[in-house]
Amino acid sequence: MSGTSKICALALAGALAVLGITAAGAEESEIPPRVEWSFAGPFGIYDEAQLQRGFKIYREVCQACHALSLLSFRNLADPGGPGFSPAQVKAIAAEYKITDGPNDQGEMFERPGRPADHFPSPYPNEQAGRAAHNGVLPPDLSVITKARGYERGFPWFVFDIFTQYQEEGPDYVVALLQGYENPPPGFSMPEGAQYNKYFPGHALQMPPILTDGQVEYTDGTPADVPHYAQDVTAFLQWAAEPHLVARKRVGLQVMIFLVVFAGLLYFTKKKVWSSVPGHA
Repeated sequence: MSGTSKICALALAGALAVLGITAAGAEESEIPPRVEWSFAGPFGIYDEAQLQRGFKIYREVCQACHALSLLSFRNLADPGGPGFSPAQVKAIAAEYKITDGPNDQGEMFERPGRPADHFPSPYPNEQAGRAAHNGVLPPDLSVITKARGYERGFPWFVFDIFTQYQEEGPDYVVALLQGYENPPPGFSMPEGAQYNKYFPGHALQMPPILTDGQVEYTDGTPADVPHYAQDVTAFLQWAAEPHLVARKRVGLQVMIFLVVFAGLLYFTKKKVWSSVPGHA
């Protein structure tokens, strides 16, 4: 066998081995299903009612364990967000206790929250958070939908370029919230962990937190786990990227400008060179 043939054979064997490993990995882990989001695509916007429902889920279920430290109360009234009024934001903020100080006596004190305050952490420090959860600190949810995701692999990421699919994070989070099930036979589960088919390694310390009828909806939306999971994930996506709608609007304006500018350049070039023989 010639040197070139050997190289080709080795390359083919390596490619087959990689494909085999990829296939095996795909069998071991579940791929989150695609979800139809209102904010997907170049013209997507947030659903105001969904964000309000998601905020309600966060307040009544998630905030007992998870912080939202990068978000201020006043952001709830920002354009493109949940659509709360300044008066509603003020009332929401006042329900929280914020540690402030020191005062004139040099002591820290608690006061009602203000719109300019950030959402407080449920723990006084990280060590307290770890101690309350078997040594595992529940992650801050401020940018969780941007920090989490999954690998779609080839050729899907090529299609994503043209379809502008950027919702791996939200799809993963909403799937994770619904991915609890009994572990398969022979699976070694660490103490205190729960089996989740979408979590890497499958052993997740967070127990199932959503149950049907857990939070009351007043707008007629079904109060079940799938809707809870989608609503709170949409809210967390907004928390991670509150200026998404404005960014898309500016991006569209820039694209229109570039198209018009390119057309003007083309016709200017035609006009300037029209009098030069051979360059019309």
